[in-house]
Amino acid sequence: LFLPSFQDLFGVSMVVPLMNLHIKSLGASHTVAGIIGSLYGIMQLFSSPFVGCWSDVVGRRYSLLACILLSALGYFLLGTSTTVFLFAISRVPVGIFKHTLSISKALLSDLVSERDRPLVMGRFNAASGVGFILGPVVGGYLTELEDGFYQTSFVCASIFLLNAGLVWMLPWSEENSGSREHQQGNKGTSSFSAKATRDLHSKSATNGAVASNSLFRSPWAQVAAVLTRIKGIACSDLWDIFLVRLLMSVAILLYYSNFTLALDERFGVKPLFAGYLMSYSSALGVLAGCLLGPITRLYQHNTYRILLHSSAFTCTLILLYASALSIWMVVLSSTFLAFSTTIGRTCIIDLELSIGGNEASGTLLGVGQSVTSVGRIVAPLLSGIAQEFSPCGPPSLGVGLALVAILIMNANKRKYCSRGNVKSKTQ
Repeated sequence: LFLPSFQDLFGVSMVVPLMNLHIKSLGASHTVAGIIGSLYGIMQLFSSPFVGCWSDVVGRRYSLLACILLSALGYFLLGTSTTVFLFAISRVPVGIFKHTLSISKALLSDLVSERDRPLVMGRFNAASGVGFILGPVVGGYLTELEDGFYQTSFVCASIFLLNAGLVWMLPWSEENSGSREHQQGNKGTSSFSAKATRDLHSKSATNGAVASNSLFRSPWAQVAAVLTRIKGIACSDLWDIFLVRLLMSVAILLYYSNFTLALDERFGVKPLFAGYLMSYSSALGVLAGCLLGPITRLYQHNTYRILLHSSAFTCTLILLYASALSIWMVVLSSTFLAFSTTIGRTCIIDLELSIGGNEASGTLLGVGQSVTSVGRIVAPLLSGIAQEFSPCGPPSLGVGLALVAILIMNANKRKYCSRGNVKSKTQ
């Protein structure tokens, strides 16, 4: 799963930076380009919980294959988009079914114990991040060739087809994935106990049997099961976790919303330097994913404390950036922010799964992705309003939102701590 995730973001990051240039070359106005981009985000917003829940109903393998193949179709259509209409059509299957990373994370949560989940998720994010760093470089090279954008799109579609083949040929099934993956994990990390392996094998067998039966249900029965699961999540006591995720997502998006423009206005720094600084931060984010193992051991696997401290650190670093008097203070804040945001993203997912339960991991991750999509829609609007007052307006607003998230976590500390005590007794 680590190799497909690397290839996934590698292929996507080859194409995405070139899309605005391509749609403008087709004669689209800035407004039309913005509308098409917004439609993609809206489709992701509404499709995330349904696709994630669908993976709970029919099983990870079949849903992952379907999403990979339909995403490949979208990028293939993008490679044939010679008009604005065809470009818009090509974004539909990708907007609805490009949830491959979320389903892969749900599958990982099925295969590993709660104790080792943050470590494995961190390594998964690190593998994905490497692909995101290398993809734009290769895409920039390919676009220099004749019909470069079309060739890049076809290469991306081919990568998704390769991923589908890898997922299909992997020697696992819904019934025995738990035991096989844990045997492999023992060789690499030697951290899974025999009891955890037996428990996870039993859980995977139960979930696999349900998924196999659900796959052959009528479409209406599958839709009913999906809606029932989503209703259960909506009526649960997870609202505070999703609210914390929304607030922290918007805070971080506000930090990056006018990053290049603000550096130019405040310090006279050119966009090229800002681009290098963002690539530097992405590389550090990959390193942070690899450090999650020692950090979770240092905190004795208390995900709530890690999330609280990383959120407070993120808030402090955004404040440092907003009040920076020199470009070197910006570099300093960007350096540590790459670590705190990567750790925070992993911990919020682990906390969702710990409290919500692995049985609906696909639904939980899908709803969480929708929450992040709401942040992507809201953040540009808030950023535009805040920039009317000052270039430091967006990150300053982000500091306020992060403080609210920290207060919410403190207010619900008793619930998280009681969960942690129960968990420690059962392990």
